[in-house]
Amino acid sequence: MRIPLFDIHTPLEPLQARLAAAATATLERGAFVLGPEVEAFEREFAQYLGVEHVVGVANGTDALTIALRAMGVGPGDDVVVPAFTFYASAEAIPPTGARPVFCDVDRDTMMVTAETVKAALTPATKAIVAVHLFGNVAPVRELEALGVPVLEDAAQAAGSRGPDGRPGALGAAATFSFYPTKNLGAMGDGGAIATSSDEIMELARMLRCHGSRDQSTWQLVGYNSRLDEIQAAFLRVVLPELERWSDGRARAAGYYAEAGLGKLVELPEPTPGASPAWHVFVIRSDAVDEIAAALTGAGIGNKVYYRPALHRHPAMAPYGNALELPVTDELARRHLAIPIHPMLSLAQAEEVTERIATVFAGR
Repeated sequence: MRIPLFDIHTPLEPLQARLAAAATATLERGAFVLGPEVEAFEREFAQYLGVEHVVGVANGTDALTIALRAMGVGPGDDVVVPAFTFYASAEAIPPTGARPVFCDVDRDTMMVTAETVKAALTPATKAIVAVHLFGNVAPVRELEALGVPVLEDAAQAAGSRGPDGRPGALGAAATFSFYPTKNLGAMGDGGAIATSSDEIMELARMLRCHGSRDQSTWQLVGYNSRLDEIQAAFLRVVLPELERWSDGRARAAGYYAEAGLGKLVELPEPTPGASPAWHVFVIRSDAVDEIAAALTGAGIGNKVYYRPALHRHPAMAPYGNALELPVTDELARRHLAIPIHPMLSLAQAEEVTERIATVFAGR
């Protein structure tokens, strides 16, 4: 059977009429930028996360840059960021004037720890970017104990839960992407900043609108980065489904375990006390290239995400792409994403597992 890496269509099918109605209402209202839909979504998402404020912006990358600036990051500062993550986690730092400083990650969780971050701290470190990678939950409380403010990159973790609360409500601020394949996806680009700090919220709202509070006095050099009304309207329709979809993602991960996939490859493990809504389900093996070929040949979606590792890319050369981060390089070589989505069935998980088993049977 053909199994896509992501299936964004099946979960949305029951919502088509409501999504169409939301679009029609927005068109009839004629307010398309920072209107009532954005205000309502910001309020509803803040309540869901358990924070005081949400600020809607144009995308998840802008959210990172704006949040860092609202946290006081600027020229001459350093920001510690993992090298095993999506490019935007580091790309968003130089526009603030700060320098990304790459750190290694834990082999088991594939995320930063207090130990890996501590090894990368400098006297100029102003913030730590903690990526809730693949929907798992990073140890934000342990990172905060290092005495540096933590910005959560929660782009992949909407719907996850940790022992101290939801990703998005754990650090000084957090950022989200609403790219269509994300756990909470819009029908195009979108992003948000979450925080319980009035000061960070106020600065973020200014920065998303050219650095102005009133659109007539420009107090900061900011950005034109606002969540569209129509995307907010769509997000208000899908937000109430997030818990059910998150349960479906966790159930899908369980299906892989039930099918015996863990006997063939290394499966992702939740961090202690976490209930991840797996955005991406990443297996690890020395045979990932052979596995990828077998899955592709069977019409099963798969993807290597971070090879080479982030610090090895040409654009990151000024920031240390010759750094030796052994765990990051190992993970980049050994990881592969396989299908996961809220409606993944046991039969599909078994089919994926059987195809992977053929790789090892042929050895």
